[in-house]
Amino acid sequence: MSTVYSVTRLNNEIKDLLDAVPGYRNLFVQGEISNYKAHSSGHYYLTLKDEGASISAVMFRSDAMRLKFRLENGMKVIVRGRVSSFPRTGQVQLYLNEIVPDGAGALNLAFEQLKSKLHAEGLFNEAYKKPIPACPSHVALITSPTGAAVRDMVRILGRRWPLARVTLYPSLVQGPGAAPSICRALALANAVGEADVILCGRGGGSMEDLWAFNEEAVARAIFESEIPVISAVGHEPDVTIADFVADLRAPTPSGAAELAVPDRAEYRVALRSLELRLHTAGLRHMQTNRRRLDGLAERLAARTPAKYIDEKRLQLDSACERLLGAQAARLDRERQYVRLLGQKLSAAGQRGVQARRLRFSRLVATLDAISPLGVLARGYAIAEGEKGVVVDAAALHAGDRLRVRFAKGVATCSVLDTEKGEA
Repeated sequence: MSTVYSVTRLNNEIKDLLDAVPGYRNLFVQGEISNYKAHSSGHYYLTLKDEGASISAVMFRSDAMRLKFRLENGMKVIVRGRVSSFPRTGQVQLYLNEIVPDGAGALNLAFEQLKSKLHAEGLFNEAYKKPIPACPSHVALITSPTGAAVRDMVRILGRRWPLARVTLYPSLVQGPGAAPSICRALALANAVGEADVILCGRGGGSMEDLWAFNEEAVARAIFESEIPVISAVGHEPDVTIADFVADLRAPTPSGAAELAVPDRAEYRVALRSLELRLHTAGLRHMQTNRRRLDGLAERLAARTPAKYIDEKRLQLDSACERLLGAQAARLDRERQYVRLLGQKLSAAGQRGVQARRLRFSRLVATLDAISPLGVLARGYAIAEGEKGVVVDAAALHAGDRLRVRFAKGVATCSVLDTEKGEA
């Protein structure tokens, strides 16, 4: 049973088939523009047609912004892009990357094909561009020895920077043998290795006249040069493959000479400006130092050794006077202090004697009051047994002998009976 496709599946498979064809991914198509429309989004929509057919095309905004001319209906062009389809409508169309006017026919197509190839290989990448020296001491020219371009370049180089030595490497710049001749001159200049920069080019002419600089061999020779190369081909509107590969593009051979070396007149002006600035800065510095010197001289005059000694002598005299005054005042204070201290000690001594006498009297009275003799004098007696002073009648028994001490005299007694009593 045959497969039944949905419209979406069919359109998607048609797109996949077109995208899978290698030749459809990057191809050149020649035709005439019609139905051109610039959309508000920035995309360009158009139809490319010839006598027998037409095909829709679209150029997206990112590519359309790089166009150097305005598209118009009826314009004959060569476009580069890919063939694919739009699945929503199933329409087969071209997706364009570049559009160039079809003025030179096969040469223009060859130019675009080689440009696309070398660009894909990275020969135009800015990362490979070598810097041009600011003040080269040796400049190499690769051009025709009989053309007007070499005379213009030599004249301008000599006028702008006569310090640079110029070496001409003669080369054909037009005709079948021009491309190999340019490649040999580039190889020789690199083999000699004396030049700081190479100027490679010729004067203006038709696309056919300039075609040697659109050859792949010349482009690769410029790219492989270890010495920086400035392309100087034709007039300003002329663009060659060599311009894209070179480290720097000049609009004309004369422009290349101006880009290769600095202008000594500008250096002279810059040096004069620097000289003036240096003179002004030196003068300002000298004036500043003079003002500082004058100020130091004034300060030194105000601080001579004699004046310094006089000032210190006055300070010493003043200090001596203050010291003597302070010493006399201190002696007076010490005398007063000693006098007051003596008075305080005398008063304190008298008070101490009286206090000690009073205390002694109190101690004597207290001692007299607690003296056993004093107690005995008031009629009390002390009974002593075999074991000492008797203070408790319970410790005695009938018949025990006691010695009774009175205030005056002692009596020996015998215990007849005892009575218990409370303390």
